[in-house]
Amino acid sequence: MSAITEEVVDSASIAAASTKRKSLWALALRNTAVIFGGTILLVMLAIAILAPVLGTVDPTRIDPAARNKPPGTEITFRLDDGKTAKRVVLMGTDSLGRDVYSRVLYGTRVSLVIGVAVAIASIAIGLVIGLVSGYVRWADGIIMRVMDGLMAIPGILLAIALVSIWRAGLITVIFAIVVPDVPRVVRLVRSVVLSVREEPYVEGAISVGTPTWTLMFRHILPNTVAPLIVQGTFIAAAAIIAEAILSFLGIGIPPEIPSWGNIMAEGRTLFRVFPHNILFPGIFLALTVLAINIMGDGLRDTLDPKMSKKV
Repeated sequence: MSAITEEVVDSASIAAASTKRKSLWALALRNTAVIFGGTILLVMLAIAILAPVLGTVDPTRIDPAARNKPPGTEITFRLDDGKTAKRVVLMGTDSLGRDVYSRVLYGTRVSLVIGVAVAIASIAIGLVIGLVSGYVRWADGIIMRVMDGLMAIPGILLAIALVSIWRAGLITVIFAIVVPDVPRVVRLVRSVVLSVREEPYVEGAISVGTPTWTLMFRHILPNTVAPLIVQGTFIAAAAIIAEAILSFLGIGIPPEIPSWGNIMAEGRTLFRVFPHNILFPGIFLALTVLAINIMGDGLRDTLDPKMSKKV
């Protein structure tokens, strides 16, 4: 009888959660903010994937004769076989004669990779810790004091300290940005767990002897999906900005790898004379972060029952 009751509770909770998720996703796809932000992100993703096709030249190619050319200038460059050709630099060139247009396109790859990687890693780590903290009462106090300690340090300062310890690189930057973001995910997941574990269907599952891990992953975990998706968008946007800050300060992505932060860092000394070195990567950075935040707001309004106009 106990096994039958447990099966009924499981089936009911799973069916209810599945139906709710389908309806919420249908509402999300009709949200203007989600569509607008998602469209811009798809365009940025296409640019990142097609950067070798869309780019005019190698983004690391140095041409001293074409230094600091304004956008739209026609320059003459030497081909690998010794011949010369002409081309128009759409976004100008930097102080080393590198094509800003190609560098901005390839920089899209770095920013999107870091944003997605940081969001996934932060959510994965924070989800596990948050589930344990919210459900295992004796571990809650210890875990949350550690998280409070990490949150007491400004995120960018903690990231700078972590990057300074190890050699600058893509993995180091991702790790340095993930660490300050994990406590925020932990607190979010913990709050959801504390709320959900008091629900009747969870209490019913406990009463029929459902194992702890089954209870956490079958009944509690699905309720964290919607808020974590929303949180993930904001983490990705913040991570892209954090990478740009670190690279701008010269302690993020190595200078030989084109990123929006590196491009702006290299152009800041001549900004008043040649503003295009900062203007174009800054536009791409702002547009990407804006699109992610707009999509995140739309997802929050749809997936959060308290914000949604329609359940």
